[in-house]
Amino acid sequence: MWPVLLTGLAGLLIGGGISFRQQRKPLWTQVAFYVLAAMSLVAAYLLTLPAS
Repeated sequence: MWPVLLTGLAGLLIGGGISFRQQRKPLWTQVAFYVLAAMSLVAAYLLTLPAS
């Protein structure tokens, strides 16, 4: 359940980063959204690994 939600969150964050790029917002906001999206994808992957 959590990996699906985190993957969806990553998609929303990537969309936000793309939107900020089109609106010509500061670069740090775009980078922050992309970094958060990457962290969300990594967390989703780690949650799919076996416990032991």
